[in-house]
Amino acid sequence: MEYAKMRAIASDLDAFAERLEGAWSVEIGPSGPVLAMSRRPMRHEGTVRRICKQLDHQLSTTHPGRICVGGPWIEHPPIGRMHRPDAIVIPVEVLDEEGPAVDATQVLAVVEIVSPSGPDHDYVDKLADYPAMGIPHYLIVDPRNGTVQVHSEPCGNRYRRHEPYIYGDLVPFGPWQVETAEFRRYGKAGDTVE
Repeated sequence: MEYAKMRAIASDLDAFAERLEGAWSVEIGPSGPVLAMSRRPMRHEGTVRRICKQLDHQLSTTHPGRICVGGPWIEHPPIGRMHRPDAIVIPVEVLDEEGPAVDATQVLAVVEIVSPSGPDHDYVDKLADYPAMGIPHYLIVDPRNGTVQVHSEPCGNRYRRHEPYIYGDLVPFGPWQVETAEFRRYGKAGDTVE
């Protein structure tokens, strides 16, 4: 199916999702448009906020005019993909453009926080799609087990470099660093990796 048709279906699904209870997300993956319920624990959102705040502080020096935000979809029509990462690094002026999605060529980095259910979406689907979209840096944070993965150097549908870390590490992510000491795992109140 051509991308314009998939995009139209995704728009219809998104409009339908707005009338449903709960949080729903529409993306375009290898099988086409998908509508999925999105349940994000508070610790998921807390981790997104911490990362965006840290990257924003560093971006003012490394890449003035770029910001780290959550929310916008990113799309790459030539390969027929559209995803909504937890956070992206983009030029600030992109937020003033018309339309619901950011062109993937504008995205310098993506961040995904693994949900308690459906980890394959971040570790398999998006790990193939983001390099195919040409996104230079991909950070996967997994509060289920307190691990972090940094992927870089896109080549086709994979990243050449992969570096593993654990909560508590100062994680190099492209030209930035992400301090993970305050990240919290899913589970009981106060759980951290020792």
